[in-house]
Amino acid sequence: MCLVCALLGTAHTQARSQTGPKLDVPYVPTPPKIVNRMLDLAKVGKGDVLYDLGCGDGRIVITAAKERGATGVGIDLNPTRIEEAKANAKQAGVEDRVAFRVGDLFKADVSKATVVTLYLLPEVNRKIRPMLWRQLKVGTRVVSHDFDMGPEWPPEREERIGGKTLYYWTITEANKSAAGSKRT
Repeated sequence: MCLVCALLGTAHTQARSQTGPKLDVPYVPTPPKIVNRMLDLAKVGKGDVLYDLGCGDGRIVITAAKERGATGVGIDLNPTRIEEAKANAKQAGVEDRVAFRVGDLFKADVSKATVVTLYLLPEVNRKIRPMLWRQLKVGTRVVSHDFDMGPEWPPEREERIGGKTLYYWTITEANKSAAGSKRT
C-alpha cells in the first residue's frame, strides 16, 4: 500500500512539473461584492494605478478600470489565468487601460502602484511584505482579502463582510525605514 502511495505521489509531482509552474497560492476568485468593497476601502478612482498580485482572472483590475476609471496591472504565475484575464479585459472594453503579466510576485516591480490588492495566503503575505515596504511610495494603499500581514504590520482597518475579512494599510515612512533596516 505504501509503495502505491509513493508511486502516485511521484506521478503527481511529475505531472505537475509538466503542466506548469508550482503555484504559491491556489486560484480562488474573489466574489464581486468583495471586489467592490476592496476598491471602496482603498478609495480607488481616476488617477490610481492598481496592481493586483495573484490576479487570477483579472476581475479586480478590470473592475477598477471599468467602474472607477483607474488603470491597472495584474500579475500571476499561471499563464492560463493571464490569458483569461486578457480575454476578460477585452470583453469588458478596458484592454487599453490594463495590463496582465505572467510573473513571479516576489520579483515584480510594483513601484508605480498607488493601490495594491492581494488575495494570497498568510505566509505569502508575510514574505511579500518587505518588498511592498521597499518599493511602494508613502501613501500607497494596500488591501488584502482574508489574510493579514502578521503582527509586524497591523492593519489600519479591518472589515468583516459575511465570512470574509478585508485588511487595509497605508505605506508609511516607518514601513520604508523598517524595510531599509532589514535584509530580506
